[in-house]
Amino acid sequence: MGRPKTYRVELSTEERDRLGRLTRKGRAAARTLRRAQILLLSADGLLDAQIAATLHVGLSTVHRTRQRYCAGGVASALHERPRPGGAPKLDAKQEAFLIALACSAPPDERTTWTMQLLADRLVTLEIVDAISDETVRRTLKKTCSSPGSASSGAFPA
Repeated sequence: MGRPKTYRVELSTEERDRLGRLTRKGRAAARTLRRAQILLLSADGLLDAQIAATLHVGLSTVHRTRQRYCAGGVASALHERPRPGGAPKLDAKQEAFLIALACSAPPDERTTWTMQLLADRLVTLEIVDAISDETVRRTLKKTCSSPGSASSGAFPA
């Protein structure tokens, strides 16, 4: 019928009231509201499969929410941990070099720089070990569209 309750959710009266208010107001992020509903239904004794069917979520979502509750309490179950994200591909000096290169005259056989040409030139000049044309495009878009910059629109994205 559903996963056995290896992670039991036992809410105090205060926690139950807080989660009830949160779901009634509906002013939190959708994921937070759904997790609050999962905790309330879990505390009421419903099985994972019943909760998943009622709330239209996956079994693993219910299981992970219970697991996070048991590991760290209500706050841990409701909110995600921050994600580190990827490290920038270019540091400030490399980014400045890219912009200067893009503003310079293109190679003799070309009328304009392409993103791939810029990426290849950065690798040839040993500014970076490897870089994709998409990273070049995103970097140029970021620098040209920043507020207060005197952008000429030379790098359409």
